Amino acid sequence: MTPDSSRPTLLVFSQVYVPDPASVGQHMADACAEMVRRGWRVVVYAANRGYDDPSKRYPSREVIDGVEVHRLQLSSFGKSSIPMRLLAGTIFMIQCIAHGLWTRNLRAIFISTSPPMCAIAAITVSVLRGGKPIKYWVMDLNPDQMVVLGKARETSLPVRLFDAMNRAILRRAADIVALDRFMAARLERKGVPIAEKLAIMPPWPHEGHLEIVEHADNPFRKAHGLEGKFVIMYSGNHGPSNPVKTVLDAALRLQDDEDLVFMFIGGGVGKKEVEQVIARHKPRNIRSLPYQPLDQIKYSLSAADVHLVSVGDEVVGVVHPCKVYGAMALARPVLLLGPDPCHVSDIVAKHDIGWHIRHGEVDDAVETIRRIRLTPAETLRTKGDRALEVVSAELSEPILRGRFCDILERGLSEPRP
Repeated sequence: MTPDSSRPTLLVFSQVYVPDPASVGQHMADACAEMVRRGWRVVVYAANRGYDDPSKRYPSREVIDGVEVHRLQLSSFGKSSIPMRLLAGTIFMIQCIAHGLWTRNLRAIFISTSPPMCAIAAITVSVLRGGKPIKYWVMDLNPDQMVVLGKARETSLPVRLFDAMNRAILRRAADIVALDRFMAARLERKGVPIAEKLAIMPPWPHEGHLEIVEHADNPFRKAHGLEGKFVIMYSGNHGPSNPVKTVLDAALRLQDDEDLVFMFIGGGVGKKEVEQVIARHKPRNIRSLPYQPLDQIKYSLSAADVHLVSVGDEVVGVVHPCKVYGAMALARPVLLLGPDPCHVSDIVAKHDIGWHIRHGEVDDAVETIRRIRLTPAETLRTKGDRALEVVSAELSEPILRGRFCDILERGLSEPRP
């Protein structure tokens, strides 16, 4: 569809956007493309460099699935330094305000939490453009994450300022979407009455890029010498919110099983821990790879026999473990490393699609992984099939994306092609 500036405009601020592999940008792109199909003009402002790897540069302007994408300079310096992330977010916010004030036919503003300062940009543009409604998709919570991880004090001035910003966007937003019941409860504890405009909805798996590839037909397994191996895979961002140390320690104690491979794919500051273990111990059974291209993830994710999903003990309700849905959509069982209760433990227990171990309990992790290795192939397949059935019935991209875009359109006149 050719962009048409005469149509009502949905203005989107998101530091991350495709083809950047970060999950936030992919989900924003799915929603934006659906809104274009519904007849909206969608204009996105994003960073012109990679979120995880700032050496990657993207075109300053392009149209993706009918969405007009404008990428702004000096808006991403990578994730290695919190001060640099704050600086990039602030510069991005200022540029978004400047562009948003001149957007034609503005009907509504759509933001997520990347970066958190998008809230200030959205509120400013909304007020100065006559009270345009804001739709707020809460992907994670900051400064909550910094506080629970011990990187900031709850009483510090920056934390208090960020909390004030969060309360302001919660008051101002016309609709708010939280990813799980734990996140919703945490938002409600901010002291702003939001019950009537709060929806709880998990993000969807990127099914358009996913396809179950049998091991025998999988070029990824062949390319990485995984034929005949049992693969436990962690794929995605490695960070303090989803530590994998317990499984790394267990892997070092399981090197006697020559057919067992632990594969860690992705990036993030936590990836250094994986690399350090490999460099120090030179284990035969631990492998590390960078993020895989979006058009190749059907092969990399299908290469696993079991997917590892990590949820930090402190971050329940602060961040959401999106990677569980990709594993389920590919009919793979899940090994949860994390607390109970949490969103993933709810899913695993309700549908019997995997196993649960806790952070720090290495002995139990070793025993559980040995038990998984002895599980008959048919039982593994049954668990995986149940996971796929849950996605198909409740969590599929068409179902959730449609519900989400209904919320984006709620209270707005609905343009149709």
